[in-house]
Amino acid sequence: MIAVIDYKAGNLTSVMKALHAVGADALATSDPSVVMQAEKLVLPGVGHFSATAFLEERGLKKAIEERVAAGIPFLGICVGLQWLFEGSTEAPDTAGFKAFPGRCERFGDGLKVPHVGWNSIQVKESRLLQGVASGDFVYFTHSYRAPVIHDTVAVTEYDLPFTAAVERDNVVGVQFHPEKSGSVGLRILANFVRLQGC
Repeated sequence: MIAVIDYKAGNLTSVMKALHAVGADALATSDPSVVMQAEKLVLPGVGHFSATAFLEERGLKKAIEERVAAGIPFLGICVGLQWLFEGSTEAPDTAGFKAFPGRCERFGDGLKVPHVGWNSIQVKESRLLQGVASGDFVYFTHSYRAPVIHDTVAVTEYDLPFTAAVERDNVVGVQFHPEKSGSVGLRILANFVRLQGC
């Protein structure tokens, strides 16, 4: 069972529909005990980074930490990816998961935000992105970007390059919305469904 974590900021309906379309047994939940029983975890997200404080307040962050430490696959989407970093300048007092180094920052002055629409990505070798080619297009909608780091497996640009996808062992994240990215997005979700823990 894949637990899709409901923290009142996720694009739950679309994510659940897309996961079911690729054959996943997915359940939306805000219950840490359900998270503890899950074989995989998905953290979607739309909106303000401060919404992730809900995860700590409800005991979900601790449950996620335990399951990730046990090696089960975890996928963060949009704000869910940003949460995997140390934090975001959008909500400086709200800590991230700290799986990856660096902080997310707002797009620079002079750029139209939010950044919305289809962008092509440049892809490195990745289990999550298997079968996705450099130049393929995916759908973004966000105002903050994650830095490009060693564990970045896909990059796109909006003025400057930023992380479109990140992967280390069993922890993966995408800044774009695979549930809104057509066949490419469904392939990525199918890859995640097949992903083995470590």
